[in-house]
Amino acid sequence: MSRRRERIVVAGAGVAGLRAAERLRELGFAGELVIIGAEPHRPYHRPAVSKQLVTDEWKPADAILPAYRALDAHWRLGTTALRLDPSRRLLALPGEEKLRYDGLVIATGIAAKHLPGAPGHHPRIQRLRTLRDALTLRAGLAGDKGPVVVVGTGFTGCEVACAMRALRRTVTIVGRSSMLLATSLGPELGARLTRLHHDNGVRLELGVGIAHWGIKADAAAIYLSNGKILLASHVVLAVGSTPGVGWLRGSGLVVDNGVLCEPTCHAVGARDIVAAGDVARWPNLRFDRTPRRIEHWINAVEMGRAAAESLLAGRSAAKPFTPVPRFWTEQHGVRVQAVGLPELNERSHPRHPAAGAPAITRYARDGRLVGVAALDQPGAIVDMTRRFDQQRLDDRLQRTVKEQRWHTIAGASTSDSVSSRS
Repeated sequence: MSRRRERIVVAGAGVAGLRAAERLRELGFAGELVIIGAEPHRPYHRPAVSKQLVTDEWKPADAILPAYRALDAHWRLGTTALRLDPSRRLLALPGEEKLRYDGLVIATGIAAKHLPGAPGHHPRIQRLRTLRDALTLRAGLAGDKGPVVVVGTGFTGCEVACAMRALRRTVTIVGRSSMLLATSLGPELGARLTRLHHDNGVRLELGVGIAHWGIKADAAAIYLSNGKILLASHVVLAVGSTPGVGWLRGSGLVVDNGVLCEPTCHAVGARDIVAAGDVARWPNLRFDRTPRRIEHWINAVEMGRAAAESLLAGRSAAKPFTPVPRFWTEQHGVRVQAVGLPELNERSHPRHPAAGAPAITRYARDGRLVGVAALDQPGAIVDMTRRFDQQRLDDRLQRTVKEQRWHTIAGASTSDSVSSRS
């Protein structure tokens, strides 16, 4: 081995990057550790962006994540990775700087999508993804008491609507879907949560599109496809996300809808590169061979740690990352929890023990349980997580794991790992 001190670069200073860095040190990596982040902040609790930070329940310092061990890392915050040259193991940074690496963790996350046709630079129309976005919205809300419109029926849109009601603001959710959260949780639970929002004073304009916008300095007029006009002092666009892979185009990595990875988190087609968190698209062999991205906080934590383990182990010894996905959200005081991948379901089976009782919904595909969601039933979620942990992988998928064929089929390199010692 070369006497030159090894360097691992973590591109992305969110929770996935932070937990990857921690795991590298836990496993004994004693070389140089560099963490690059486009934002000027240390890693922070991103779910708070649409909740506590908007409502002023938290100050920015409250959201900063602690490191569970000394990292001895070089933090390059406010620095955007521009390009990647895997053949030379170089990252291009601003000012024509070239940063060499021996191992690379890609954890550049996602960006909030812009809604086509929406004004791009109006101060009262914004996306909500970063700490800065939350503080901008909070400052704007402090200046008036006007109505708020949220465009989008997913988790972020619903959480923002809950935050607005907590602030006693008039808020309307607009979306093409006929109900809230149906894409993630299915129609039965989606209908129940839609009623929950309605009962808590959220106005709903669902199953409609936006025909055009009327803009003034202090307000926006939204013309809906059903002929209605909504006036808003503030508009939050929560219409999905796009993975942070622009800087990787031309690198040779497969970056269609995220960084394509092997089951072990190794990036397909490159040496000594792993990816983790929202930006990574990989096959969770607990379910099937289809690569997917999972945009949930717990997955980012667990995948960051798993990616670090795989980077140090190398492809030949790394284990597939086969987590039981888990996520939760709070909607008007009701805790919504899920395990597995409910979106894979062919059929959902809601169970209502009694009128008004919390709901449990099981999701199945090919006769096999793929997910469970529940309202205010943490005990049931703990039990189902155990069941998923005990559920054996499909026999064919076990053979895939054993033979480690994925990277061979994909044409990826089987280079040696970065060592855990310098």
